[in-house]
Order: sequence, then C-alpha cells, then structure tokens
Amino acid sequence: MRGTAARLCPARLGLGRLGLTLVAVTVLAAAISSPALGAPAVAVSPLNGTPDASPYTQISFLGVPASEISDVSVVGSRTGRHTGQMRSYQSAPGASYVPSQQFSQGERVTASASIGPKGHTSTVRTTFTVARLANFPLVTPKPQFSTGHGNTLSFHSQPKLDPSVVKVTANSGSTPGDIFVTPTHGWGQPGAMILNANGGLVWFHPVPSGDTATDLQVQAYGGQPVLTFWEGKIPYSLGVGFGRDEILNAAYQPVASVGAGNGYKADLHEFQLTPSGSAFLTAYTLVDADLSSAGGKSDGLLQDALFQEVDVATGLVMFEWHAYGHVALQDSYSEPAHYTEHPWDFFHMNSISLDPWGDGNMIISSRNTWTAYEINHITGAVMWRVGGKKSSFKMGAGTGTAYQHDVRWQPDHTLTMFDNGAVPKVHSLTRIIRERIDWKHRSVSLVGRYTGGILSGSQGNDEVLPDGNSFVGWGEEPFITEFSSTGKILFSARFPSPNQSYRAYRYTWNATPASRPALAVESSSAKATVYASWNGATGVSAWQVLGGASASSLAPVASAPSAGFETPITVPAAPAVLAVQALGPEGQVLSSSAVVPR
Repeated sequence: MRGTAARLCPARLGLGRLGLTLVAVTVLAAAISSPALGAPAVAVSPLNGTPDASPYTQISFLGVPASEISDVSVVGSRTGRHTGQMRSYQSAPGASYVPSQQFSQGERVTASASIGPKGHTSTVRTTFTVARLANFPLVTPKPQFSTGHGNTLSFHSQPKLDPSVVKVTANSGSTPGDIFVTPTHGWGQPGAMILNANGGLVWFHPVPSGDTATDLQVQAYGGQPVLTFWEGKIPYSLGVGFGRDEILNAAYQPVASVGAGNGYKADLHEFQLTPSGSAFLTAYTLVDADLSSAGGKSDGLLQDALFQEVDVATGLVMFEWHAYGHVALQDSYSEPAHYTEHPWDFFHMNSISLDPWGDGNMIISSRNTWTAYEINHITGAVMWRVGGKKSSFKMGAGTGTAYQHDVRWQPDHTLTMFDNGAVPKVHSLTRIIRERIDWKHRSVSLVGRYTGGILSGSQGNDEVLPDGNSFVGWGEEPFITEFSSTGKILFSARFPSPNQSYRAYRYTWNATPASRPALAVESSSAKATVYASWNGATGVSAWQVLGGASASSLAPVASAPSAGFETPITVPAAPAVLAVQALGPEGQVLSSSAVVPR
C-alpha cells in the first residue's frame, strides 16, 4: 500500500467534515515539490521543518524504488555539501542516503532528490534543523532485587534463575493461552517471563545486571511466530529507555536485534513488527530548547519523543517523526517549571497503532498531553486528535483521558485505551475504555468501560483477545486481570509488591528450545533425586532418567510425568552417571541433557 496518494482520502478520514482537507494538502505540498502527474507519494525524513534532527541522521526516501531516486543533494548551512551512499530497504520501496560525515549541531540542512522513472521525475525536498544535544548525564539506578521469603522461585537444575512468583487468585472461564510479562522493581531478577494459565513458569530470561526488560510479545517475522521484547537501561528520573529490541524464534534463538537509527537508542515503550519486515519503535532525544512558550526557561532542556519505522534486515530508518515541531509545547499537562535541572518530558509517547484501513497512517498516544494523534505516514502531519486541550472532536461523557497508555485501533474501528488517570491523580480509578469516533457529527462516544478497583500511575495495557475478552496489565501496580466482554473478571493474578510489569499479554505459544534440558542430582549411597528442567519448552509430557556406569552404557532407570518447570524424579539405585530425556505426549524423545556424574 505504500506510495499511493489514496491514503489522504478525505471520505475515509472525514477530513472534509472536520475542515482539515486544506491543511493536509498544504503539508503534503511542503514535502513533495512539483510532483509530476501520477508520480508516487514519497515520505522524506527528517520531515520538513523538524527542529531537532540528529547530527547523525540519514536522509530517508520511502515510497519509491531506490533505482528511481537520483540527483540527491544534501547541504548543511555550516558543513556544506555532504557526500554519502544510497542504501536500499528490504521491506518496502525506498532507500536512505547515508552521509559520509555528521552534521553540525544547530545548523540548517536542505536535502532534495529527483524521484520517479526517467522522463517522469519530480522533485522532493526537506529542510530541517539539527538539534543542539543536551549535556545531561544518563544515570541508571543501581540494580536491586530481593530473593526468598516465598516471593521468588529457585531451581536445583537452573541455579542462575531467581524469578518472581506470580500468584493466580482467580481463574474461571478465561481465554486459553500463556501469560507474557516482564517483572521488575522488587522481588526476583528483572527479565522476560512466560507463565502458563495457572501461573507456573514456562520460560525466564534474566537480563544483565543494570538492565530492564519490557513489552514481551508474540509477533510474526518472516511469516513465523517470534518473541519480541525490549532490553536496556532506564536512567533515573527520565521514565524512558535506552536500549534495543530483541527478536527470538520459537527455539529462543536470536533472529535480530533492532536498534533505533540516526544515533538514537530504542525506547522501552513500543516495538511493532509489520508483515513486510519493518518495525515501528519509539525513541527519545535530549536537546537544548526554548521552553518559554510554555512557561519554562529560554535555555531549557527538552526530552523529545519520536518514532521511527526501521527496516529490520538493514537497520535503516525508513521514516521518522518528532513530537517537537508537530505539537505545541503548551499542549502538555506537564509543567516545565518543575524541570529546571532535568529534561522536560512534554509529550511522552507510549504506543503506536497502525490504522485498520491499511492506509499506512497510525495513531500514537501521548501520556503528557492526554491526547491520541492520527499521523499521516507521508507528511508527518497531525491529521486529527482525540482528547487533550485541542481535540478535533467533541468528547462525550466519560471519554476524556489523563496520562493514558496503549491506545489501539480495533478491527471494528473503535479505539481502546488504558486510561491511567494519575499521577498526579485526576481520576479515582484507572479505567480500561473503548471509544468510537462519529465522523459525521465530529464526536467521540464511550462504548465500553472496565475498572478493577486499581489506580495505576504509569504503564499498563489492554489487549483485546480474539474472543473479545480484555487482558489487562496494570503497569506499576502488581496485578493482571482478564475481563469478559461484559466486564466480568475471569482471571486475576498478582506479583509480590512492589513488583511491576510494563505490560501483560496472553498468547498461544509453542516452543522447542535449541538449548538442551538441564538436570541436577542430589544423591546418597542408596538412591538419588534427579531434578529435570528445560527452560521454555512447552511440549514436555514426561521425563525419563538414563543411568549407567559410563556415558556409553546409559539405559532407562526411572521416569515421571512433568510436574511444571522443574520435575524431581527419584532413582532407587543411583548409577555412576545420569542424564534425562524430555518426552513428548506420544512418548517421543524431544531432547536429551548432558551426562553428569551422580
């Protein structure tokens, strides 16, 4: 669907009814200069007018084959003309011009190119300003977590794993599937975790000391199911992340590690793979900026939110959008006067959801402006907004949000939101809401609302399951809830306080780890207890113990049905060496452990 001007269709968007058609067309003209008849619509990043582009930015041309991009000119007001290299995307038509040298902070850059087949070209151009990067130290809190006291798990066969316990407190009629969370902030190691429906551990991936994991999901890449999660550091007081997004296959092997481009690091809030092989991710940059229009310092520090579409295979940036320059600073409900020594997070982007119409546009959520913005994927224009100080629609009773997260389009063209309502406190309770836009009457109505008696000041999500139930992670509060379509609580679970998980999901997941099963042995002169586990395996029905005088003389000596993550098996007469085999539902051998002495 890329490269078609049909994405600006006023009939689909209701732009004519909103009086915004002229605005959309004007912005498009700024990005595409003198297009030839029938020429493709091309997104050029950094977008025209961007006030804080990275000194390390590439110039991205999305929507036309690389063979139809020519006469590229990139000129900085201080650094002059830039030579560079064109590199093609694998997931969509387009290419990035990667300059041979970085730009100078504060300079103005103009980039242009001819696009289209020979004899039918048009000119595209963009002019942007390079950021003055803030000199602010990114200090990460010292890692702290506690173990024991019944709040963490420990295993003989996996002694390096100390994950948090998760207690299921209700489970009646919930949707089948495993639970995907990223516990942190208290008991147990931080990391990525899969649990079964009863709260039993399936897989745990602890992250290195000082790192945090967020947003563990099942997505698709290359037509195959994969696990994705963010891993990195969360500097003190900023509330955003600096790291990378990881993709693992169903054997838990790395498929790709995706970073933000243009000198940024991927943020913890969002990572969405597309069927074509690109990914949408969030990132943050700290820049010097004039905040006086919002009551701040003229020489203030700004924490700007941005998102990129990145070509996973090459790491190239295909599209980049900055909040600063598209949204007025004074639209924020956060006050810059409170941030004299720290960067002001005026926007705080926390979700990206592609339109259900397949037009390439998307809706993004801003925590600190209390607004969801529809973004044009070619021009970067804000096409309309829901909520906040400048809503494009009349907000019906109960539709206004405060500090919301996880705004998602649903197949029925409604929007779901995790409406935090704090901090500071605006609502008495956090709400999970569904809203519908009435394009004809330019209004928004509330069509669904759930509460769990919880007020969560940050993070959180609402995953609408295929059967219509809602699976809710409560962010900084240590709870998980599944609601029926009528609002009945079908499932609930909790971490030991003060643990939290950025989001929580439920998926069907089948995995056979590439690693071998693990075992540990406790023995006496007469018998031994073998502890068997296989971190992440979903198809183990039973375990078989092999024993013998040596590795070459192993034979079955005991067996037991699988008893969860780790299964203890008693071996009456302990042989000299032991191994275990993981057995499938038909008794087939799935994998064998190493051989260990008694």
